[in-house]
Amino acid sequence: MARYKNVNGERIPLTSEEETQRDIEEQEFIDNTVQRKLNFVRELRNERLAQTDWYSNSDVTMPDNIKTWRQSLRDLPQDNTTESQYDLLLARNSDGNLTHTVWSKP
Repeated sequence: MARYKNVNGERIPLTSEEETQRDIEEQEFIDNTVQRKLNFVRELRNERLAQTDWYSNSDVTMPDNIKTWRQSLRDLPQDNTTESQYDLLLARNSDGNLTHTVWSKP
């Protein structure tokens, strides 16, 4: 199946060299799936941690349940090392919300 590129609104078939380069890029994308998932887990974790960083102010007492939750977020990369575990962490419901309990602030 021929692949095309768009040049000034015109569909032009890829050359054989461009096809080869595109195949390499697509394979690299596939090969890096696990790393991309881990990076996304880290991004989500960092967002959650940032949302509760204010608890660490010296004039605020952090509740134990928040301490425990924040520690579980920090432990995500070391406790989840397989693609299937990343898939569970990144699972979403029909509304697009993450379903794994680790993402819910206690």
